[in-house]
Parts: sequence; structure tokens; C-alpha cells
Amino acid sequence: MEKRDYYEVLGVSKTATADELKKAYRKLALKYHPDKNPGDKEAEEKFKEAAEAYDVLSDADKRAKYDQFGHNMGPQGFPGGGSYGYSTGGMSMDDIFSAFGDIFGGHVHFDMGGFGSATGGGRRARPRQNRGDDLRITLKLSLEDIANGVSKTLKLKAFCKDEHCNGTGAKDGTSFTTCPTCHGTGTVTRAHQTFLGMQQVQAVCPDCNGEGKIINEKCHYCNGTGVEHREQTVSFNIPAGVSDGMTLTIKGKGNAPMHGGINGDLLVVIEEIKHPELIRDGNDVVYNLMLDFPTAALGGSVEVPTIGGRARLKIAPGTQPGKILRLRGKGLPSTDGYGKGDELINVMVYVPENLTDEEKNEIEKLRNSPNMQPTASVKDRIFSKLRHIFD
Repeated sequence: MEKRDYYEVLGVSKTATADELKKAYRKLALKYHPDKNPGDKEAEEKFKEAAEAYDVLSDADKRAKYDQFGHNMGPQGFPGGGSYGYSTGGMSMDDIFSAFGDIFGGHVHFDMGGFGSATGGGRRARPRQNRGDDLRITLKLSLEDIANGVSKTLKLKAFCKDEHCNGTGAKDGTSFTTCPTCHGTGTVTRAHQTFLGMQQVQAVCPDCNGEGKIINEKCHYCNGTGVEHREQTVSFNIPAGVSDGMTLTIKGKGNAPMHGGINGDLLVVIEEIKHPELIRDGNDVVYNLMLDFPTAALGGSVEVPTIGGRARLKIAPGTQPGKILRLRGKGLPSTDGYGKGDELINVMVYVPENLTDEEKNEIEKLRNSPNMQPTASVKDRIFSKLRHIFD
């Protein structure tokens, strides 16, 4: 089935604020909550659909990509099947409650016919899964790297899983017991009556911090944290066509969490190194070509720089300043892999500033020649280009 527009799913406008998104999602989540609609598969799918929409629109980076490309995204955030960014498909109920527990004020379960299990409405809660912090780096790329794509291998300092205790923080990875307060669920439950029925709110267990287990004897190598700060080697590919300021998300290459869980991500912020001669304009590149007067008047050939090389360009006689010459396909590729920009040659003509008496005399002889005076059509053409620039 074709995905619905995320803004349509939440019933908000494309200019909705963070508070408006949160309010709209909470309303839908409470309406379609599985514990309020037991056995209703359609309600469960709408619950998941709302969670997916909120997951994307509540994140500024994901929302910007979605606004630009819509659902035409690869599994991790680039059009046409790239390898970075967001992926919300297949979210389980536990994933949703873990990610958006604050929306409900904790894990909220409704029991329309009395209390279920101690963990809420017959659904047994699982211990909270820790997630490590993200790492953020700035990566400088030349125009050549951006044009062709590039592979990078970097050495970064990060919190990594301690192999001695397998990241648990317990001696030999086994010296811990089930938390007696939450009985391994990682949550404790409170219940109270609301206008929607009996509501059970699950909060993080204060004794085990939501992990469901308590360490008996700490690992001597990491002092019970489960992580060690050391250098790690990370390899990844940068796709062609990225732009300055773009952030690429490399899943699972960030910091490891304490006591085990899911690694954070590595966020790579692209910084474009300015080319000494070419100016980027979207997927096009611009080169300002300064011609001498004889070449502009009589024609000839010149050499211009391109991305990663040079090209010979033919100049027609009578070429006027402001004329744009185009080298097709000599620009940058689109990140979706379809199409390439051009190189635009902006022609300028140099007027000599210091002339000898002999040179002045030669030019003076041509002053009154009819061909030395601009025609009305040439004037209109040049002035229209100037108006376009100032507009």
C-alpha cells in the first residue's frame, strides 16, 4: 500500500510547530492505543503509522529530508536507495513506547476491564534498552571528492564496549541478578482512574535505572561502566553530489552505552572546500572567464578549468561580455544518482587600463568605424542581462 503523507497522517500543516506535532501525535496515539482497542488490527496499524510520521517530522534533519524528497528515500536517508539517514519501517510496539514514552508521560496502557498484569494491561514490559550518545565530526571535501564520491577511513576516539565484561559492567559479564523491585522488567507501574478508563502508567524503575538487573560485582577493567574510551577505526562511503552543511548519519558507529545496549550514530557534517577557480551553484559550477579584447572580437580558443581537469573552449568572433557558455555534464551529480549539472562559463572582457601612445593612436583610428559602435540589438541584449542580475 502506498504510504500516506506524514502531515496528512497527523492532520497538521507543513508549517506545524514542534508543540503542534506533539499534540497531534498524542491525540492519535491515545485514540488508537492497542490497549484501548484490543484485537483491532486496523487501530494498531494506525497507531504505528502515527508513530512513524511523528518520528520523522519531530526530527529537524529527517523532516528537512522528507520535505525535499518525500517518501522517495533510500532505507537510510538518500533518494534512490542511499545508505544514510532515517528508516522508520517495522517499528514494534516496544520500540514506539521506548522512543516516545514522554508523549504518554511514561508507558501508558489502558485496561478497560480491571487491572491486568503488574506490568500493564497483559503486555509484559521489557527492560529498557540503553542507547549510546551520537558522535559528530566535520569532514572537509574538495569539489573533486564531491563530484566522484569518496571512501573514508578515520580513527576516532569513542566509548566502546568493554570486551572483558561484554559491555555489561559486571565481572566476567555474569555477576548480576534480576532487579527485585521490577522483577527484571525495568519498569514500575502506577494506576489511576481517568475519563478514558483505568490508566496504568509505567515509569523507569529507580533501583535498576530501567535495565532490569543489578550488578553484584563490578568489572575491574571498566569499573562497572561496561565501556572504555579508546580509538576506533571507522570506514564509510560518501556518495557523490553531497553539499556543504549536509549531515550524513552512519548507524551504530557512535558511542557505546553503559551496561550494554545500542550504539549511538556517527554524524558526519560535510564542509565543502572552496575551489580556487570554480564556484558551485547547486549541481552546476560557474567559471568567470576573462577574455582579452582581440579574442572577444576576432574569436579564438581558450582553456578553462573543469572539475578534475581542463577543457579547450572555442570562442566565436564578436563574443559579448555577459554571454554564458555551457559545458554540458561538467557539473556535479545529483545525490539521487539521476542527472548531472553543467559548467557555466560567464564571459567577461578586459578593457586595457594602461595604453602607450602608439596603442592609443591605433585605437583612435577605429573610433569612428561603424563596426566599432554597438547596435541597438546588442545594447538591448546586454542591458537585459544586467537587469536580470540586479533583479
